Amino acid sequence: AQTMWKLYCCIPCLFQIIFYEDKNFQGRSYETASDCPELTSFLSRCNSCRVESGLFMVYEKVNFTGQQMLVRRGEYPDNQRVMGMGNSDCIRSCRAIPTHRGPFRMKIYERENFEGQMHELTEDCENMTERLRMSDCQSSNVMDGHWLMFEQPNYRGQMLYLRPGEYKNLRGLGMNNVTKFGSTRRILDSC
Repeated sequence: AQTMWKLYCCIPCLFQIIFYEDKNFQGRSYETASDCPELTSFLSRCNSCRVESGLFMVYEKVNFTGQQMLVRRGEYPDNQRVMGMGNSDCIRSCRAIPTHRGPFRMKIYERENFEGQMHELTEDCENMTERLRMSDCQSSNVMDGHWLMFEQPNYRGQMLYLRPGEYKNLRGLGMNNVTKFGSTRRILDSC
C-alpha cells in the first residue's frame, strides 16, 4: 500500500524561486522553496523573479488571491510585461505546485454550492460551452491532480489554480472581475 500511495500522490521535488525588488533581477532579493502568503514581509515590492526549479503560481495579492500566473523554470525580468499583470510590483504571494503522477479527476458544476448541471473531467477541455454544453461553471470538486481554470476558451484570459479540494464558489476566490470560465487544463509539467 505504501508503494501505491507514492505512485499516485504528489511526488516531492525541489522548489526554488527568487524574487527581486527591481526589474532585471536587481535590488534586494528573497528566495523561497515553499508557499509564501505575503511576500511584502520580505520585500517592499517585486518587479522580477527567477524560477530555479519546480512550478509556482504567483499572485497579485496576498494570501493567494487576485490575478494569477503559472511560472516554471526560467527568468521573468519584468513582471508587468512578461506576465501581463497590471502593476509593476504586483507579485504579493506565491504557491509551490507539487508534481502529480496518476489520474486526474475534477467535477465542475454550473452553479455555486455544487448545484446545477455537473460534468466530470479527466482530460483538458478547451471550450466548456461547446464541448460540455455548459453555459457557466461556478463551483468545483477536484478529486485528483492540479488544474488551471481559464476565463476564456482555448486557455486564454485570467487563470485560476485549483488543487485537490472543494470550491463552493469559484468567483469568490479573489479573481479580478472574472464572470465565467471557458476552459480548463491539467497541470502536467514535472520538476
